[in-house]
Amino acid sequence: MKATQIIKNGLISENPTWVLVLGMCPTLATTTSAVNGMCMGLATAFVLMMSNIVISLLKSVIPDKVRIPAFIVVIATFVTVVQLFMAAYLPDLNESLGLFIPLIVVNCIVLGRAEAFASKNNVWHSLLDGLFMGLGFTWALTLVGMVREMLGSGSIFGYNFIGGNDGMLLFILPPGGFICLGLLMALIAHLRRKAEKA
Repeated sequence: MKATQIIKNGLISENPTWVLVLGMCPTLATTTSAVNGMCMGLATAFVLMMSNIVISLLKSVIPDKVRIPAFIVVIATFVTVVQLFMAAYLPDLNESLGLFIPLIVVNCIVLGRAEAFASKNNVWHSLLDGLFMGLGFTWALTLVGMVREMLGSGSIFGYNFIGGNDGMLLFILPPGGFICLGLLMALIAHLRRKAEKA
């Protein structure tokens, strides 16, 4: 598989959020603001990239019978690194994202890429896959967070552009997350179909 195909898959044609519809729990729960969405995406991207590298390196020594538990141990190690780093250096963000950082361990995107890609490919391609699947997830979460924050509180990345707190509260609440995600998924699916026909 060529590097350009891996990059295209992660960002567009196999994007975890828009195409594969994976990782919906953090997508809906952490995107009340653009900063939260972006930071959750970057944390997941780091775990994806590092776990893909390690799993690709160890794929020939991990017995088939303990493959999935071994993958989870590798993933949990990097999630712990991320959580300890955030607790030490970004306590406000750590408190804001809360339980969703440890839940990266069971995020189906991370385990799915470990099983479907890293355990079958070389280190370089596994690194690229982890990086660009992670960046694809990050841009999706950031976009959802931007739209929800803009509509819900009249700001983007914390910068208020409306004045006051005039916004539609619905978009900060869970139902607004579903509405926003559904509309963005429909728009991106439409744009992808249009691009494929051109």
